[in-house]
Amino acid sequence: MRQASTPEPVCLIVSAGLWSIAGRWTILVLVLCILAGGCRDETPIKVGFIAGTSGKVADLGISGRDAVQMLVEEYNRNGGINGQRLDLVIKDDQQEPEIARKSVQELIDEGVVAIIGPMTSDMAMAITPVLDKHQIPAVSPTATTQHLSGQIDYFYRVSSTTREYATKSAAYHIRATEIRKIAVVFDKDNSSFTENWLNIFKQYFVSNGGEIVAEIGFEKQQKRSFIEIALELLSHEADGILIIANSMDSALFCQHIRKVDTDIPISLSDWGATERLLELGGRAIEGTLVVQTFDRMYSGEKYQAFRKEYFNTFKREPGFPGVYAYDAAQVVFTALEKQKKNHSLKETLDSIGQFPGLQGDIRFDEFGDVQRSKANISVVRNRKFIVLD
Repeated sequence: MRQASTPEPVCLIVSAGLWSIAGRWTILVLVLCILAGGCRDETPIKVGFIAGTSGKVADLGISGRDAVQMLVEEYNRNGGINGQRLDLVIKDDQQEPEIARKSVQELIDEGVVAIIGPMTSDMAMAITPVLDKHQIPAVSPTATTQHLSGQIDYFYRVSSTTREYATKSAAYHIRATEIRKIAVVFDKDNSSFTENWLNIFKQYFVSNGGEIVAEIGFEKQQKRSFIEIALELLSHEADGILIIANSMDSALFCQHIRKVDTDIPISLSDWGATERLLELGGRAIEGTLVVQTFDRMYSGEKYQAFRKEYFNTFKREPGFPGVYAYDAAQVVFTALEKQKKNHSLKETLDSIGQFPGLQGDIRFDEFGDVQRSKANISVVRNRKFIVLD
């Protein structure tokens, strides 16, 4: 997928002179350099990766980690970056802000030049001050919160912001469905994403004739069961349910809702629309609407080659977490290849402007945000995401 780069030749110029001890050492160094293939710096370039690779959001982190590792191995097979191998240092943030901050500090102490991740908005909010303090850039595959938009900082992302997803979802409900009263459940453990998503959805939905009849937050330490929350959602006489949660929790809510009401329409945010949802949801997620910018049926050659290699290696689809993580890593590695002496990596990222992506080029604005192609609405049918709009 990536062509091998030819390292620039490294030359030593030896001044003519007497055969002094210093001269003999110079000749010896020259011979050793030639035998070794040139006096290039062979110190590995350390790049960090941080995501939740355990717990309920592990599908994001594991898919992202595997895709990045695949690209690292591809680069190293082709000579690394300007002759230096890449060394990926992986940390599990466990979806805990304090662990995320500590892990990023550990990565910085280990000498990473950049970080790929994190995969959720709350973790991005937690680590950005640490990145800014140490001037280490991070490129997130999937953190979308608007709270990090419009800021000059060291946080970049290759996914569209929450505004595009939530607005698309609300607009589709108003335009293409008869749903006007929605009960919402959202994950408070990733509130910078979920509450931001809900507020943007609500703004459009309500201003165009809809009504939010219930807003129910849940969290990891909650004492209420999923069935209790499902029953409360259904008690408000809504004509639709919106779930803003990870794929595992979204699947569980769908199952409990369907035990009581087999017909009420269910919609999900982009966070829940992973391959894990299809694995866990069963018949309960049939007919569920989701919003996303990722196109699983995209015919581009680069994407299809990546998808095939990923599936052959890991025996599962990469989904949007794998694709966006690969894109994020490609952004970092491209910047490292083009970084000039006396220029920081952030300066390089900002100056390039456009990077190759698996489903189209990636263009950052001045704040490190990227505009993906138009969001789409998909429906789950026979354990597949089928694009409707």
